[in-house]
Amino acid sequence: MNDTPPPPEPDAPDTPVLELDAVSVVFAARHRGGTPVTAMDRVGFTIAAGQTLGLVGESGSGKSTTGAIALGLRRPTSGTVRFLGAPHGRRGRAGPIQAVLQNPHWSLNPRLTVGDSVAEPLAAATRTRLRAHHRAVAGLLDQVGLPERFADRLPHELSGGQRQRVAIARSLITRPRFIVFDEAVSALDVSVQAQTLNLIRDLQHEHGFGALFISHDLAAVRYAADRIAVMHSGRIVELADTARFWNTPEHPYSRTLLENL
Repeated sequence: MNDTPPPPEPDAPDTPVLELDAVSVVFAARHRGGTPVTAMDRVGFTIAAGQTLGLVGESGSGKSTTGAIALGLRRPTSGTVRFLGAPHGRRGRAGPIQAVLQNPHWSLNPRLTVGDSVAEPLAAATRTRLRAHHRAVAGLLDQVGLPERFADRLPHELSGGQRQRVAIARSLITRPRFIVFDEAVSALDVSVQAQTLNLIRDLQHEHGFGALFISHDLAAVRYAADRIAVMHSGRIVELADTARFWNTPEHPYSRTLLENL
């Protein structure tokens, strides 16, 4: 029996996987009489299937809030968010959207074996037992470059790079249409970063998911992204193809980021 979800139905031609249109997020003041905080100010962009948008900016610029909006974990104060052409949140979230975080310790249960951790999202989506998805787990471990025997190991028995590969396999098991990579390589050694970025590119080519790649590391974003969006004080101040941005950044803040590499 095939234990992976069926392939998703095709979307209408040219339908973005994710679309933000004039999205603002305002947090209430922390104390009485305080000033509300605008985390996102009329942010807009689209991400197509098979495309990666890199999101860069200093801490507090609004990147994390944008990631939460993309994942459907937060509602905008104003503006529109569409996923596969429909208002975000009206489609089942167990499969179409996944995330890979900075530290896999945050997403891998230390008491679950690697195999059970990878199978967990699919088991939850299909309401089946974890072990029922052995073949799907073995296939994904192979795709991320890990031997099948790793399925019986616990997270603490793996290196940081191996744990991140497990997290990536876990994110793919439900055949997502969209993945948010939030500082997904920043905790890894430089050589392991390169291997992980290559892996992400290869898997995107094979699976065709759209991606939002959030990072403070411009070099990683340059390698991973087709386009780059620069956030500053809650706004997108520049949005350009990666090559154009890298060679001729237009906004002064963008130039400052590149000069500080």
